[in-house]
Amino acid sequence: MGHMDHFSAGWVTPVLSYAMACVGSALGLRCTVRALEADGASKRNWLTLASFAIGSGIWTMHFIAMMGFSVEGTPIRYDIPLTVLSLVMAIAVVSAGIFTAGYGRSRVQAVLLGGLGTGLGVAAMHYTGMAALNLHGSVGFDPLTVIASVAIAVVAATAALTLSLVVRGPVLATLSALVMGLAVSSMHYTAMFAVSVNLKPSSAELPGATATEFLFPLAVLLGSFLFLASAYVALSPTGKRHESAVAAELLREVELTTA
Repeated sequence: MGHMDHFSAGWVTPVLSYAMACVGSALGLRCTVRALEADGASKRNWLTLASFAIGSGIWTMHFIAMMGFSVEGTPIRYDIPLTVLSLVMAIAVVSAGIFTAGYGRSRVQAVLLGGLGTGLGVAAMHYTGMAALNLHGSVGFDPLTVIASVAIAVVAATAALTLSLVVRGPVLATLSALVMGLAVSSMHYTAMFAVSVNLKPSSAELPGATATEFLFPLAVLLGSFLFLASAYVALSPTGKRHESAVAAELLREVELTTA
């Protein structure tokens, strides 16, 4: 049994990964709210951005947290195709959940199906990401803890969607993002708690890339995307506000020409 350390890089990885989960959630929930006020192509674009935000936020959270994961007695490598697949999976499953919520006939149905989809997306991403681990030995999972982690993911995603669709106002929007971020993080560490590693020491070269070679640049890239997208969303006017701004501008011009 290999001794595992989830925080080998100290408190940096849990704090940073939680922050990323919150940014992705905040952006995704904000976009979902925007989508509900929009129609047609605009609605589709907001929902797509929401899915990308939550999907990449969750993924970045997972792999930043994984950078603090080490097993005594073996190096760890990551299978690149599987790691990329876990990102695609996160975005795909989350978008299924978010689009269901966005186009749902009733709010209740939308939130329940959306939460289920998003929660399962988190879980699918997590366990695909775990399958991408290459180490000298085998990785086992405790089934009950795995079930618990999936349940946490689904309940949390549902709660976050409920909060974001029901509530209005910046304080509560921030709160729902913090809830969802916490949910994703606690799901991650619960799922990691289910892991056991059975070491088979060997000096053979492991396939795959190290965390620093591959995960770190990808996480930085996605992190930058999330921050840029957040700035864009924060600055882009909502429908009503935009119309009133245009109206005010027209009035000002009328005043200037008549004065």
